[in-house]
Amino acid sequence: MAPPLNRRSGHSRRAQYNSFFTYAAGVAGVLLGAALLVVSIFGPSVFSGARALAADAVAPVSGGAARTRHAGQDIFETIAGYFKAGASHAKLEREVKEARVRLAEAEAVREENRRLKGLLGLEQRDPPPVAVTRMTSSTAASIRRFATIGAGRTSGIEKGMPVRSTMGLVGRVLEVGITSSRVLLVTDTESLVPVRRATDGVPAFAQGKGDGTIQIRLINLGINPLKKGDIMVTSGSGGLYRPGVAMAIVTSLTRDGAIARVLGNPSHAEYVIVEKTWAPEPPVVPSNREEPTSPGAASTGQPEPET
Repeated sequence: MAPPLNRRSGHSRRAQYNSFFTYAAGVAGVLLGAALLVVSIFGPSVFSGARALAADAVAPVSGGAARTRHAGQDIFETIAGYFKAGASHAKLEREVKEARVRLAEAEAVREENRRLKGLLGLEQRDPPPVAVTRMTSSTAASIRRFATIGAGRTSGIEKGMPVRSTMGLVGRVLEVGITSSRVLLVTDTESLVPVRRATDGVPAFAQGKGDGTIQIRLINLGINPLKKGDIMVTSGSGGLYRPGVAMAIVTSLTRDGAIARVLGNPSHAEYVIVEKTWAPEPPVVPSNREEPTSPGAASTGQPEPET
């Protein structure tokens, strides 16, 4: 049966009010969505306070989910390790033998560096961490890459502080709440970190691609000196990130750099370390200026008497 051509609500005032309020609510929803879209594009920091409050509210639930997720990963890794125990054991034995040799060489280099720094009067120590906290959540399938940690303003967290795991750099604090903070991951497209190759210090920039990897762009263009397996660490240029923190390993080469895999994968990092913002100290130039002395004072060590 064909629907009637006249779809008016008839003479029922209640039906007319229902139709009116339905259309009004639809129009209001469209206008509100358009307004929020415009604000999010031209003023993304407007909703930072609301996001921080929402993150603080769901922090306990996110922490429980994170513990459950890591427990499940440990179970699957244990089962997989049971079937690969034989081959893994032989491989680990070879790696341990090589690592012992490399460790002895590293200890010798470290001792030489300590002696040279002592002669130059230099001393460098790792800064104490601001907080060690749990990473409660992170984006897994999105162009923008963010994470949430379970520490905020009450723990001394401030905007811009670097966040790293035991494996490497994770990102930096973007927004700070009372008991939680939002972290911009190094794999985000808005993240740009000065890096260098760990072996010889080749300078470059590491920019996130939004797909879980980062793009290594060399500063000095020419012949690409990078190779697969190279470790990239932070260079400390411009401050913010202290030098020498591991960041990524090169997986493939490009014309002007390489594609690298992040070492501090947030999906595998249960706990993270928040550090203070690093600022390079200006070099201390020793003064070689000597006070002028008279011949009598130089010979006797006493000031020359007035005549």
